[in-house]
Amino acid sequence: METTKRETAKDFFLHLLSAATLYMGVIGFIALWWQYINFLFPDKLNPMGMYAGRYETLLWATSMLAVSYPVYVLVSWIIGRGFKTDLAGREVKIRKWLWYITLFIAAMTMIIDSVTIVFNFLKGDLTIQFFLKLLVILATAAAVFGYYLWDLKKREIVSNLPKKLAWIVGAVVLASIGYGFVLAGSPAKQRDIRFDERRVNDLQNLQYAIVDFWQSRQELPAELSELDVLGYAMPADPATGESYGYTATGDLSFELCAEFAAEFAIDEGKDRYSYYTGPQGVATLPKGWGHKAQRTCFESVIDKDFFESQMNYKPGAISAPIRD
Repeated sequence: METTKRETAKDFFLHLLSAATLYMGVIGFIALWWQYINFLFPDKLNPMGMYAGRYETLLWATSMLAVSYPVYVLVSWIIGRGFKTDLAGREVKIRKWLWYITLFIAAMTMIIDSVTIVFNFLKGDLTIQFFLKLLVILATAAAVFGYYLWDLKKREIVSNLPKKLAWIVGAVVLASIGYGFVLAGSPAKQRDIRFDERRVNDLQNLQYAIVDFWQSRQELPAELSELDVLGYAMPADPATGESYGYTATGDLSFELCAEFAAEFAIDEGKDRYSYYTGPQGVATLPKGWGHKAQRTCFESVIDKDFFESQMNYKPGAISAPIRD
């Protein structure tokens, strides 16, 4: 006798939620490992690209994976428990449609991924970083495709394979998330880093304001409070509320100081702030905004010749950190 079952709102909810959390988990897993590859195999042709926003992406991927995978496992367990008492539940249309769509997406992902690998190999552009990223996509898509193809074809109701796979995948997910904490640090460290980013941004804004003051008066301010005449809102340390340090060290030079909470490497190509160029028209010196977890001062020297050579008299300064 043919076993049939009409779809219910509960079937639609559970299967759709299972598919949605599966896709979220896969996207989070791939994005997470892409960031790990960026850390472990940096692109020498784009040294600062791997730092701009990389922690933000890593944390988003970690959050997505940490939330979606447990929900997916729970929903899958509820669905599987229902199959034990209602065999016809395996034949609902919403289930078959969703998983065959998943098979199609996984198959197309593997095909496109393979074409990309071959194409870049023939071009000679298959770097280790690029190859590993494609390998992550290929392995993940193949795992999804293989499991759901087996699940749609299996006839036995009771099988230990899903439970074993859940434990294996869970261990991989847990290890991946744990490695993210090793690279990105604890939430407290991330908060310190965000404060430091704000401090550097404030110092750079002060640098612009000081150069604008010099342009209008042909002299440097004696103290930061003089910038108020330009209508400039004076920033303060985001954690303590204290004012930033400022000293005019010459007619065309000054330094700005802040107390930093975390260290960031100042080695070439490893400067978090390497994408900041300073005031328009003048390049920032290498290693310009690296700092230790201590009070650090950054020296600026106004390039007077640059201003005099510009018809529009644009602001410009060269910045470099003072070495201990």
